[in-house]
Amino acid sequence: MKSTDFYGGILNVIIQIREKILSLKKIVIYETIMKTLFLLLAFCLVGPAPIFAQEQDHVDLLKIIFSKYYKEEKVIAKGRLQLLRFYCKKAPNNEEVLAVIATSDYLKKYATEIKAQIDVTVDEDWSATYTSLFTGQNQYLKSKVNDCQSMEEFRIDYAKHGENNQRLMIVSKPLYFANHNSALVKVTFYRSIEHNNSSYLLFEKINGKWTLKDSLYEWAT
Repeated sequence: MKSTDFYGGILNVIIQIREKILSLKKIVIYETIMKTLFLLLAFCLVGPAPIFAQEQDHVDLLKIIFSKYYKEEKVIAKGRLQLLRFYCKKAPNNEEVLAVIATSDYLKKYATEIKAQIDVTVDEDWSATYTSLFTGQNQYLKSKVNDCQSMEEFRIDYAKHGENNQRLMIVSKPLYFANHNSALVKVTFYRSIEHNNSSYLLFEKINGKWTLKDSLYEWAT
């Protein structure tokens, strides 16, 4: 009888321990689920905001660039050759940025921040920005810019028409710095391997609006 009570007591202890373990597991699972839901909610409320804000900055900068360089271009009607085309891809930023920084006291203040964004492996295009810029708005500007081109498409057109003033405008991925209130963008005009020109445009956001402040490191071949 005493033996039965002894083993019965051990069994009760084991059952209690098991129940506590199961209870703890439920608590851990509950806490894990709540943490996951909290992180998901935080991403939904906060996470997309910086992404959306940066995309809007892309749109605003691209509009300024288009307005500047397509100002003297003609609206492309049927049969009219378009002399200035827009390259579909964002050009990656390379070591040349270091030389640009060296020419500007303002850029030198943010050299570390700018250098950290140099990435020659970038493989992005302007499609989302282009769509946002021209969906239901800016149609006159769109009639000058029209669809973007790949490098191969431009070379085919260039060889076909042989116009020396045919250019492909290549815009780099913007470099944001100074608490996202300044941006540096390289704009290159490609004609052929031998004939090109380029400059870096410095933008500043003033009262929430982007403004072109300066053109740096201009060169031509």
